[in-house]
Amino acid sequence: MLAFLAENLATMIVGLVLAAVVVLIIVKLRKDKKSGKSNCAGGCTHCASAGMCHHQPPADHK
Repeated sequence: MLAFLAENLATMIVGLVLAAVVVLIIVKLRKDKKSGKSNCAGGCTHCASAGMCHHQPPADHK
């Protein structure tokens, strides 16, 4: 068991660091979504998903 750990220590450390980075990214995205921040880079004029993230009332609704 110790031989396996010694032979693969570098690989395990890199894997743990990558997993930590992914977890931190997911946490940041969820935190931003809860606070209402958008991850869009610009306007929604040409975005195919504009209706999903920015709900607008119908035009006849006043």
